[in-house]
Amino acid sequence: MRHYRWIIGVLGVATAGATFAACTNQAERAMHAQQAGGALQASSSIRELMRQRGLREADVEAALKTYVPSGKKDDYIIFASGGQSGQVLVIGVPSMRLLKVIAVFAPEPWQGYAYGGESDRVLAEGKQEGHSITWADVHHPNLSESAGDYDGKYLFVNDNANARVAVIDLGDFATKQIVANPLVASDHGGAFVDPNTRYVIETSQYPSPLGREYAPISDYKTKYRGLAMFWRFDREKGRIDPSQSFAVELPPYTQDLADAGKLVSDGWAFINSFNTEMAVGGTLEGKPPIESGASQNEMDYLHVINWKRAEELVAAGRAQEVHGVRVLPLAVTAAEGVLTLIGEPKSPHGCDVTPDGTGVVVGGKLDTHATVYDFAKIKALIDGKRYEGKDEYGIPILPFKDSIRGQVEIGLGPLHTVFDDRGNAYTSVFIESKVAKWSLKDLKLLEKLPVHYNIGHIMAAEGDTVSPDGKYVVAMNKMSLDRFTSVGPLYPQNFQLIDVTGPKMRLLYDMPIGLGEPHYSQMIKADKLHPLKVYPPGENPYTGGHDPNAVEGGKERIVRNGKVVDVYMSAVRSHFTPDRLELEQGDTVHLHVTNLEQAEDQTHGFTIDMYNVNLSLEPGKHENVTFTADVPGVFPFYCTEFCSALHLEMAGYMLVKPKAKGGS
Repeated sequence: MRHYRWIIGVLGVATAGATFAACTNQAERAMHAQQAGGALQASSSIRELMRQRGLREADVEAALKTYVPSGKKDDYIIFASGGQSGQVLVIGVPSMRLLKVIAVFAPEPWQGYAYGGESDRVLAEGKQEGHSITWADVHHPNLSESAGDYDGKYLFVNDNANARVAVIDLGDFATKQIVANPLVASDHGGAFVDPNTRYVIETSQYPSPLGREYAPISDYKTKYRGLAMFWRFDREKGRIDPSQSFAVELPPYTQDLADAGKLVSDGWAFINSFNTEMAVGGTLEGKPPIESGASQNEMDYLHVINWKRAEELVAAGRAQEVHGVRVLPLAVTAAEGVLTLIGEPKSPHGCDVTPDGTGVVVGGKLDTHATVYDFAKIKALIDGKRYEGKDEYGIPILPFKDSIRGQVEIGLGPLHTVFDDRGNAYTSVFIESKVAKWSLKDLKLLEKLPVHYNIGHIMAAEGDTVSPDGKYVVAMNKMSLDRFTSVGPLYPQNFQLIDVTGPKMRLLYDMPIGLGEPHYSQMIKADKLHPLKVYPPGENPYTGGHDPNAVEGGKERIVRNGKVVDVYMSAVRSHFTPDRLELEQGDTVHLHVTNLEQAEDQTHGFTIDMYNVNLSLEPGKHENVTFTADVPGVFPFYCTEFCSALHLEMAGYMLVKPKAKGGS
């Protein structure tokens, strides 16, 4: 009954009763009695509904904690990787509603991304080896930071499969730049930022010759290398500046995740690695697969990089240029204290800096501990050159036991760790499918919560900043069997929202993700985000500022110069001007179209049938499209967004006159 009274109170009964007692007017008393009776009747209905659906009181409480009525806003926003979709997911918390899919590395028709407009150029920036790549394995979104806190300005995300990093402007939640790394073939450890977003850090995964040159696998130890790329970010322009970027050459271990130091450890970066065995497979020749070959050693290597020292050495001319990138070679990094190695438990995967910057937490997939490295000890060992040896590439190795603060027994398969505001850490435990809560101060396990199933990454509310919030944790699970309605053999994956405000963790919500395999995610306070509601009139979001070809009302026109036709078009409810294009086969058409609307949420679309042109024109937005009218015929164009009662009438015709017979 205690829970029922609580539920009734939420529904307004307690408020109605208090108001009833305060009333002096008989009519008011009658009115409030009716309201209270309605609430009591509602509670009775809820009990019956619970009975019919087999719901527990805890289910109803969880539903109330996550319910966000229409018109009210979520407290937090999650930016989650979209995995093989190539995109980024935007999710509200606590509602766990999918709010948007940000187009990044793959065409996205609703947003008109890579369908004829200037977003084509952005996607084309991601070409590798001259190949257009229209998918990605998106792994690690990271928000821009100021003084170690999310500032809500930018989001960076990597493409693990094709070694690319994208810049997303959170002013309009649109991708503005893609940079392709010309040196490596994959980049699992990206795209992490330093506490003031001076650099976006991208680290390779599978070693290859730098520049992806050919070398036989027999030359693995001598020709194959890893890499840590430090992309310089220009905040004023909102773009990565490759000319001011540099890289640090790494040994041919398989680098994994990365994190940047903060506060006392600012200026340092930390990278996991596995396969210190340097296994290369060869199953058809009877050799062990990489899977088992890379799991022999009891310890792998945590890479500790002094990037501020690396920056100094690059400025002093100590780097070598490789495919246009300044690279500090292994010999320099080893001799100058840029790169140091420390043993880490078997097959590590998590690498997470504590909020105060004093520690780095590492989880070993084939170990049972979370290991907390002590930055002060590491720094003292490096300064004193107290090494236990060097690897075969001359990189100094620090003694493991002297570098750590301690270990905590977590369970089978610890991976990633996030933090709250009360000194607690939360680690995903893959094999056990659990979230482990433990004390950073005491290194003691406090609690485990079962999740479903095979949890990989984990996130917390601002849980990897200098000031975590400590309200929610989200388990990002790789499997969802028996959780949702069957949709065939390809199952959705599952985000589970967990309340961590009380003494015990409480599971609140299951959210299926049916788009791709999400990996890393971050959760930011919603009030730190200040996106545009409309673009300034004539804004080109890909170049920034007013586009010189933007169209003003009354100045629409068609200009022909030989076989080149410029069309200056406006879109406004519910027509295009001009709405008829008379062309000749072979004409080069430059279409300049501006949405003249300044009313919020009045988006128009524009498509030309059969020509694969599709634009999303948010209020005030300007787009430029160039195409060749190579197919003769009659082609309707129309608005693809239901913008008004006369939406279907928002249309026109493109007429392409065929070449005369015998014409050129």
